Amino acid sequence: MPTARTTASKTAAAPLIGVAFMLGAMASLPFIDVLAKFLGQQNVPVLQIVWARLTIGALVALPFALSHNGPRGLIPKRPAYHSFRAGFLILATFCFFLSLKYLPIADALAIFFVQPLVVTVLSALVLKESVGRNRWAAVAVGFIGTLIIIRPGFVALNPGSLLALAAGTFLAIYFVMTRKISGQAPAMVTTFQTNVIGAAFMTLTMPLIWHHPTPTQWLMFAGLGTIATFGHYLIVRAYDYSEASLLAPLAYTEMIIATAVGWYFFGDFPDALTFLGVAVLIACALYITLTERTRATPDAIEQP
Repeated sequence: MPTARTTASKTAAAPLIGVAFMLGAMASLPFIDVLAKFLGQQNVPVLQIVWARLTIGALVALPFALSHNGPRGLIPKRPAYHSFRAGFLILATFCFFLSLKYLPIADALAIFFVQPLVVTVLSALVLKESVGRNRWAAVAVGFIGTLIIIRPGFVALNPGSLLALAAGTFLAIYFVMTRKISGQAPAMVTTFQTNVIGAAFMTLTMPLIWHHPTPTQWLMFAGLGTIATFGHYLIVRAYDYSEASLLAPLAYTEMIIATAVGWYFFGDFPDALTFLGVAVLIACALYITLTERTRATPDAIEQP
């Protein structure tokens, strides 16, 4: 029988375990972008890359989902709603992967970080949540940070910037829809349902654009789905041990890893103004996160 001291020790260690899970997730997720960028450079259609990410993700999540509720639990209670929600995840993933054809990974991810600001706006307009003046001010300043990164009118507008911005917006809509069904099923079950619905949609397009993958490309496909599924699983596990207010700021360590892998694999490095815009965005997103600690959910931090 565990003693009181043992229980207290486990409780004291829980935040550190949560931090470790979160850092592990943030260290792994940028490699999704590395694989997607490599595949895009090899002329694999972006739609096929999205299909692979969702299909392999569904296969990886299947045994975990079955362990929760069995076969009956795999069918969503509101299939139309889940299908619509999965559509926004497909759009977000497609736009982000396509943006990697035009932008370095760190630049695309920097613009993609606009999503917490868009979630705040949509929470007020769609979910009718109360948003105070300070948070509206943070959204406005965060928008300025996005403009610093994109710099419209000062440099030739890169289509990748618009695609990354669209990806962040679509994923924000996906998050808002996720909030409405939070708690209705275990996270891995919801992950499976989203992936399998998205994969079904994408499979319909494959006969039109199918590129015969090489064995190496099949391995990269497998890596996409596996890293995505387990990366998000680590996030969920992190929230089992630690509070959202502790974990949310750690999500921005992904920028550090993304910058490092972008430089290592592709020789890309963001310029000074991009770092300034990222700093503004992160500061605003952190402010919003810390003022919403009681509303935060494990789905609030995710990547396509």
